[in-house]
Amino acid sequence: MNDEQPKDMSEAPATDGEEAVPALTLEGELQAVIADRDRLAAERADLHDRLLRKQAEFDNFRRRSERDRYDFLQFAGMDLVRDLLPVLDDFERALKVECADTNYAKGVELIHQRLSEILRKMGVEPIEAAGKPFDPNVHEAVVRFPTDEVEDQTVLEEFQKGYNFKGKLLRPAMVKVAVRP
Repeated sequence: MNDEQPKDMSEAPATDGEEAVPALTLEGELQAVIADRDRLAAERADLHDRLLRKQAEFDNFRRRSERDRYDFLQFAGMDLVRDLLPVLDDFERALKVECADTNYAKGVELIHQRLSEILRKMGVEPIEAAGKPFDPNVHEAVVRFPTDEVEDQTVLEEFQKGYNFKGKLLRPAMVKVAVRP
């Protein structure tokens, strides 16, 4: 070995007008590659986590959209049915009136039955009220009548029939409720 040659291979000999530049060592290169690998792994994990979150958000959105669409289709006729209820009420009032013409009365009854059957097929169900315990979720108390003859909070009379539409309250029943004096 010649004493003029540098002993450390990490430094290259300087040429005329240049400084000695330390060359990257194998260990330095390894550290740089490891740091780059760790950075890329962290970036990959972050991207993977964001992807999973976006997929979950999309699945939730899709399910919510399907549920909203199903609800819309199920209850799209609700407004129409609500508008038809006064007509049904009028037929029920007409049936209670005595009529001299039996054919006319029979015709009104048939129309009432047909309308009631169509609404029933669409999902309209009457709410039973008279004699039942008062339920503020399905009954609207328009009169509170003090009495000892029946149990407290019992529906005494139904002024207007209430209806459910496919399990949802369409119109509450207007009732007279017993209260203790």
